[in-house]
Amino acid sequence: MGMLRVMSRRGDDRITWDSKKAQANDPEAMAAIREAERIFNEERVRGATTFRVETGKPVERIEKFDRTAEQIVIVPRVVGG
Repeated sequence: MGMLRVMSRRGDDRITWDSKKAQANDPEAMAAIREAERIFNEERVRGATTFRVETGKPVERIEKFDRTAEQIVIVPRVVGG
């Protein structure tokens, strides 16, 4: 399972997709990946920082969407006041 998590004031919003179904070009899995990639790119343009989180591995900052990632966490840009 792949997951995109976008941190927000409400906690986090999540989009998930079945990686095995995506490998078989399942329409539902592919639609979820397209939506996750759209959100990823939109948030990056706004200045968000993005990380790949994999079980048993150090967290890694990423610049491009990786549909094979176990989990991608998006932290929006923090604006002071």
